[in-house]
Amino acid sequence: MMDFVQQDLPTVLLIDDDMVSREVLATILTMSGYSVHTAVDGSAALSLLGEGNFKPGVILMDAQMPGLSGAPLIEKLRAQSKARIYVISASQVSAEVTSIADGFLLKPFPPDALTRLLEEHQAKVNPPGALGLDPEETIVDRDTVAQLREMMPDAQVRQIFEAIVADLERRTVALEAAVVEGNWPEARRIGHAIKGGAAMAGAVQVSRLGKIIEAGRLEPKKTPPGINQVDNSVTILQDLRTAALNLQRILNAEFRA
Repeated sequence: MMDFVQQDLPTVLLIDDDMVSREVLATILTMSGYSVHTAVDGSAALSLLGEGNFKPGVILMDAQMPGLSGAPLIEKLRAQSKARIYVISASQVSAEVTSIADGFLLKPFPPDALTRLLEEHQAKVNPPGALGLDPEETIVDRDTVAQLREMMPDAQVRQIFEAIVADLERRTVALEAAVVEGNWPEARRIGHAIKGGAAMAGAVQVSRLGKIIEAGRLEPKKTPPGINQVDNSVTILQDLRTAALNLQRILNAEFRA
């Protein structure tokens, strides 16, 4: 078993008897910010879960391993964990396995297929919320602002929020360019940056919009043939601009220059 650096993402338990596959997948996930625990087979995975030192949000398991594997392993994993279970395999697996697993990836697959699977998992577990701004929505978290004011002079707090507004303007322009180019990985990266920076300062409305973008809500959704794709980009970009104005309004009211 190997442990990798933990971030604010679901912990992953990776079960694969092939050392090369295990290390490659663990490296991809670690570089994407996930905390990864690995096990060489089903029995080792169950022992890890039984120790109770971590609770995975996601389990990735090879479908064909010596010993405990396939559907019997999934059943035992379900008994010990509430994690969603995704099967990975170099060949097609039985209908029994796919019917009780939460998803399936056929090897070989590109690295972004794995990270996208986990991003979609996150969106299901922790939905980013509805589109559009609620007039009653909280713009800034007052407790966070109060803590900042205890730590530093008001002039410095104002500088923090001015930096957020300026950064949001730059990132909105970059986001528009990514939408025009159809560069959705870049759009999600920008959303992640917006979310993280705003959350640290308590700019909750901006942070929520960043979370929506990071979850891929800017991307056109596939629809049946003959029906136009749903495009949320105009709404979300306008919401970002409005959120920036809301933040500037609070800044001007509470932190006079």
